[in-house]
Amino acid sequence: MKFRQFTTSSGKLVLSGKDRETNELLIKQAEKENIILHTAKPGSPFAEIKANGKKASKKDIKETAIFIAKFSQDWKKNHEDVKVHYFLGKDIYKNKEMKTGTFGVKKFKEILVKKKEIENSKI
Repeated sequence: MKFRQFTTSSGKLVLSGKDRETNELLIKQAEKENIILHTAKPGSPFAEIKANGKKASKKDIKETAIFIAKFSQDWKKNHEDVKVHYFLGKDIYKNKEMKTGTFGVKKFKEILVKKKEIENSKI
């Protein structure tokens, strides 16, 4: 299996990278209208909510943000709240100067994942 994965409580599949290379693969295959997540700080997996033409709910986004935060370097180093950015696949860009697994984002929204949410996560 190339990616980590889980299913949200509403039944949506979420795929996430495990390292730079799988983050690169994930973003290359990501659909333009699906929501993608990554922590505000470097060193986390990217994740895509596979909505299959449907809209991801706020709950889907929150569950995925907790999942991303849990696997982030920010969480592993600090064990504090983690800021997660979410955006559409169409808002991602890559320049040739960017390293493997690194991307730019044109516009994003931010969600704060609380320490307790990460600690209580069963994902």
